[in-house]
Amino acid sequence: MTAPDFLTTAAGRKIAYHRTEGTGPGVVFLGGFKSDMEGTKAVHLEAWARRTGRAFLRFDYSGHGQSSEAFTDGAIGDWAADAMAAIGELTEGPQVLVGSSMGGWISLLCARAMPEKVAGLVTVAAAPDFTEDSMWAGFDDSQRDALFEKGEVALPSEYGEPYVITRRLIEEGRENLVLRSPLNLPFPVRFLQGTADEDVEMSVALRLLEHAEGPDMRLTLVDGADHRFSEPDCLALIEASVEEVISRAARG
Repeated sequence: MTAPDFLTTAAGRKIAYHRTEGTGPGVVFLGGFKSDMEGTKAVHLEAWARRTGRAFLRFDYSGHGQSSEAFTDGAIGDWAADAMAAIGELTEGPQVLVGSSMGGWISLLCARAMPEKVAGLVTVAAAPDFTEDSMWAGFDDSQRDALFEKGEVALPSEYGEPYVITRRLIEEGRENLVLRSPLNLPFPVRFLQGTADEDVEMSVALRLLEHAEGPDMRLTLVDGADHRFSEPDCLALIEASVEEVISRAARG
């Protein structure tokens, strides 16, 4: 595994990244909650970018992967700021953002804050507003009490160690919700969602499609695909969706 380069943000966080030089618009992969840039989808897209000569960037949010800080110190706004710093300082011109799970939410925040840097968007099992609509809404009284009294609560995870959810993650997340106010996406957008996803329900993808406004948005449901969305046919669909968005963005 090649050692990453590092970007120091204005907040002093060191963001690990791998950048592939190539033609524009470039592609930026934004990973999920507690995931890192060494995941299957990120590495697969990097190989595609090298094969096609496309500029590509993958990185770790602070508290994730090889970047600095502790995971429990971070929140949605911090990770969105990390993404915006990486996009702003490590890419040239508008980019196609590929957001997986939480990365889908982060990509929407980036599109809202820096639309001049976004040529198009592909989301994979996007999880906008999940700290409020999934976590907080799903907590029982004892979990909510623990969150307020202890400042954190541990949730079981199928992906390894329990997720430690902090009170700040929930409260700060409310400042970054995207499904409660107008969401304009004035560029090609492809939402991808598996029907067997147990982490992000299909209703979330349908709500996002209905809520967002844009001239070129499509939702593709893949029967039987789970949240990882990393089977060969799913990876091929991500590739094809990115290529389609690039093509349509080029037409203006």
